[in-house]
Amino acid sequence: MKFKALGLAALGAAAMVTATAFTATAADKQFVPGLMYRSGPYAPNGIPFANGFSDYFKMRNAKGGINGVEIEYEECDTAYNNDRGVECYERLKRPGAAAITPLSTGITYALIDRATADKIPVLSMGYGRTAASDGTVFPYVFTLPATYWSGADIIVNYIAKNEGGYENLKGKKIALVYHDSAYGKEPIATLEALAEKHGFSFHPFPVAHPGLEQKATWLQIGRQVRPDWTAMWGWGVMNSTAIKEAAAVGYPMDRFIGIWWSGSEQDVTPAGAQAVGYKSLNFHGTGTEYPAIQDILSLVHDAGNGTGPREEVGTVLYNRGVMNAAVIAEAIHTAQGMHGQTPLTGEQIRDGFEALNIDEARLEAMGLAGFMESIQITCADHEGTGRAFVQQWDGSNWTPVSDWVEPNRSGLLRPMIEQAAADYAAEKGITPRACN
Repeated sequence: MKFKALGLAALGAAAMVTATAFTATAADKQFVPGLMYRSGPYAPNGIPFANGFSDYFKMRNAKGGINGVEIEYEECDTAYNNDRGVECYERLKRPGAAAITPLSTGITYALIDRATADKIPVLSMGYGRTAASDGTVFPYVFTLPATYWSGADIIVNYIAKNEGGYENLKGKKIALVYHDSAYGKEPIATLEALAEKHGFSFHPFPVAHPGLEQKATWLQIGRQVRPDWTAMWGWGVMNSTAIKEAAAVGYPMDRFIGIWWSGSEQDVTPAGAQAVGYKSLNFHGTGTEYPAIQDILSLVHDAGNGTGPREEVGTVLYNRGVMNAAVIAEAIHTAQGMHGQTPLTGEQIRDGFEALNIDEARLEAMGLAGFMESIQITCADHEGTGRAFVQQWDGSNWTPVSDWVEPNRSGLLRPMIEQAAADYAAEKGITPRACN
């Protein structure tokens, strides 16, 4: 399935700004900030994402920018720390910032009110606060193409199909191994609602940061609870540790499914042969056959300008960085059609996000046909389809083992999202805007 050079400077107490400025700062450039992490315990996962994000904009600049407007990109290292994330945001924010990518649910939570007040879009692609999918309450936050609540429902949908239907979930046990943070806790309410609806028992197991100590957890899962299926919301070393510990207690890998942040090469290769059969969700293609990825190889890496090693191009997290950057570029492109082919403000680019319609023809023009699904965003709906597919590790590659799976958005998730957004609005004193 295809699905100003700044060097290093102190920021606050410890956060660092990294230079990845492609051209000198100038008024005729569109500024794109990047809140990434190349240091800290989650750096092995953060680095390939950051490299793909950076390389995509280098490629676009090599092709003349976006309608002739070049991208000025600057990156700040958050180390996946909420306080540093806020410091990085304050350092990089400006009226002409195209969009903020927090790359952390905790940092996203911390930035929603700030970015909204500053009129800077937040792209929390596949993470963050699911309630922010309701654009009437969260006008500057975009959760496309899928949220954690959609991910939880997709996993249960996939399990039901493998069990012969939802009616066969009654009496089954489904466990959740999750990072004990805002990120890991996001799917719990959805899984509880699904357990009540379909009659399976739900067994959550929190794992403390960074996730190296899981032996007792897996002894309990493998020897006492013995769930029929286990889902995982992990990140970084937690994922490979979980796979190793699951194998140690004999838990079947083909019944162990991670969210899309628990399904990269970094998660499975440290476990070696023990990881064969492990599954996860994904919402974009891997590999290098897509024309846009080929352009990155020829125009960036072959020119000696790659941000990281050439061999990581095409891997899961590198390609996810590419997808994030491509969506931001398309929001800029769409906004230029509304406000002119010049550098735009965050407020104007928000208009581009809300008018985003990346259909098959547009994906073809972007060089990403088959890489991802079409995406259409509206004023009220900042998520889109919410769909993902299941992939499985065969020891060398990730192979899709399902079609695109549809979450139950209208019947279950959207009412939950709107209620959570209404609760947030009441707490913050926000008057939801009208969307036509």
